[in-house]
Amino acid sequence: MVTPTHHPTPPAPSEEEAAGLTPDTTPDPTAVRPDPAVLRQAFGAYPTGVVALGALLDGEPVGLAVSSFVSISLDPPMVAVSVARTSTTWPRLAEAPVLGLSVLSLGQGPLCRRLASRTGDRFAGTDWRTTPEEAVLIHDAALWLTARVNAVYDGGDHEIVLMELLTARLFPGVEPLVFHTSQFRELSPHA
Repeated sequence: MVTPTHHPTPPAPSEEEAAGLTPDTTPDPTAVRPDPAVLRQAFGAYPTGVVALGALLDGEPVGLAVSSFVSISLDPPMVAVSVARTSTTWPRLAEAPVLGLSVLSLGQGPLCRRLASRTGDRFAGTDWRTTPEEAVLIHDAALWLTARVNAVYDGGDHEIVLMELLTARLFPGVEPLVFHTSQFRELSPHA
């Protein structure tokens, strides 16, 4: 006698599975496009540093904060940042011949929030300096870079800005600001 094989009903998918964010690598033809809110939460699980982009425009410091920053090439030295298309500051900064990039340090979370704000004086209470090319650099940062825009690429709701590095100055011993799950955190050495 042949016994029929039992096929249990699969469990209902979790919210993450329904959004297409499953640990399973098998293609799922029923997966739906990830929901932006779930995707934002998922991307927030990846810790990043925070970089202030700045330049002196019409005698005033102009800047914004980006957490999408990546090294691209050592030769020639290049980095990339991702800037929201909704930014009203980026079009102004894009015109600057040279930009300052300051990797913000532990304790500069309030500055980061000001640089990300759409209102108020973003540089209030902040010590900064300019280079001869009028790039703005933030004091007490972990790293200073200066760069010029090399190319801009379509990145959906963001622009991907490829920059050629001109100078770099590292401040050893200064801990970088870490952004993870919408909070500022600090690094601790692994024992």
